[in-house]
Amino acid sequence: MSRTTKNYLVLALKGMAMGAADVVPGVSGGTIAFISGIYEELLQSISNINIGLLKTLKKEGFAKAWKQLNGNFLLALFSGIFISIISLAKMISWLLEKHPILLWSFFFGLVLASIIYVGKQINKWNIITIILMVIAVISAYIITSLPPLVSESSSTLFLFLAGAIAICAMILPGISGSFILVLLGAYKPVLAALTNKDFLSIGIFILGCFTGLLTFSRILKWLFANYKNYTLAALTGFIIGSLNKIWPWKKVLTYRTNSHGEQIPFNELSVSPFSFQGEPLLLYAIILASIGFSLILILEKLAVKK
Repeated sequence: MSRTTKNYLVLALKGMAMGAADVVPGVSGGTIAFISGIYEELLQSISNINIGLLKTLKKEGFAKAWKQLNGNFLLALFSGIFISIISLAKMISWLLEKHPILLWSFFFGLVLASIIYVGKQINKWNIITIILMVIAVISAYIITSLPPLVSESSSTLFLFLAGAIAICAMILPGISGSFILVLLGAYKPVLAALTNKDFLSIGIFILGCFTGLLTFSRILKWLFANYKNYTLAALTGFIIGSLNKIWPWKKVLTYRTNSHGEQIPFNELSVSPFSFQGEPLLLYAIILASIGFSLILILEKLAVKK
């Protein structure tokens, strides 16, 4: 696929959007990849990392292997993700702490519109697609409603498996990888490893992520190639079920202490917006949700024109 410098800049911006989403526990970078039109190419490019790539590198050199990998695409995208995480993480964390309802409202509108976007790409609806979507809705709702584990482990096998499972969720639209880490009880051990510069634990976790990514991307690629409608129906269901997690109005049931000794929400329950004081806040939340919703519709219109 031939791309210009401008195309790669746009890819980097899409990567930044994915990175920003992954920082927010409950929003999946995979959802952003899907609605920005790069999901299948991302799966294809990741699945290109195999023995055949090493053979090409050995026989035909770096340039040929880089092209087979679709290296320019991955470099632009992951550069955007990395830049976003290191530059926007602090701002998004601040917004989550100071203005959570407004931030969640924007993402809620964005994800709500993405359901329509993904659902419209299902060419044929039948009883199987409907059943798959309903099962996915129920599964995602149950997963996002589960209380996080209190017991935590930092064993080698646990960190490896946590990385493999979390990265699968990260590329699956509708389910957040960071939320899965919280659910597994791996969020604090991974955060502690990063804070303490425990490179052995970080390396094991990254190895787990790499293994999970290579394995799960191949499964998804195969599903898209052979059962695209059914896969899209299941993904639509996952995104619908995940709306519970990103509902803006929450009542905090329990708190946890972060690495800085601060109390942050740990287990929450979705409640009615009318249980919160302040009509202006509700109005701003509706406006931001509308902006998020409109943004996806605008992107879809631009994609159709292109």
